[in-house]
Amino acid sequence: MPKYDGKEIRNSEGFIVRGDLNTYQYHLVLQKVQSGELLRLRPGVFAEPIVLADIMLDIDILVPGGVVCMYSAWEHYELTTQIPNAFCVAIPRKRKLVLPEYPPITLYYWSDHLLEFGTTIAEVHGHKVHVTDLERSVCDAVKYRNKIGIDVCAEIVKSYIRRRGRNISTLMKYARILRVAKTLSTYLEIVL
Repeated sequence: MPKYDGKEIRNSEGFIVRGDLNTYQYHLVLQKVQSGELLRLRPGVFAEPIVLADIMLDIDILVPGGVVCMYSAWEHYELTTQIPNAFCVAIPRKRKLVLPEYPPITLYYWSDHLLEFGTTIAEVHGHKVHVTDLERSVCDAVKYRNKIGIDVCAEIVKSYIRRRGRNISTLMKYARILRVAKTLSTYLEIVL
């Protein structure tokens, strides 16, 4: 890792962020990118290749303000056997963002009010990230059932019902906000 005055110039997650560098350090980082010792993930964010070998990257670095959702959240809560082929991250609808080539990230553009409820901070593969909570994740499966497939949606609802610590009242509250309460009730009647 590049050093300046004997001190490493990366943050605790292993990333180098332009805002944390002085001019000399930034030029040193650019030299390391040209030599292949560092990778440029997006404008102003750099990392060593070994950092990218981790299963989960710090989404707050790559997609500031993003919320892990959909397949990534379902996998985190062990609601499905589906393995996501990309990190699923929700961002505000009108936001523009340049994504790095690696890791693969699928963006979901949600309105502000959809990003404001049902999220929590969780530790995912050793990194703290914003993620939709358990009940919100189930409601998202019902909302997007036609895109993800009815069988995946049913698997997620069944897995949720079998879990300890589930909160059906919160689930139904979120379902009303997302306008899927009637559909979710039908699923719950079939499962229960």
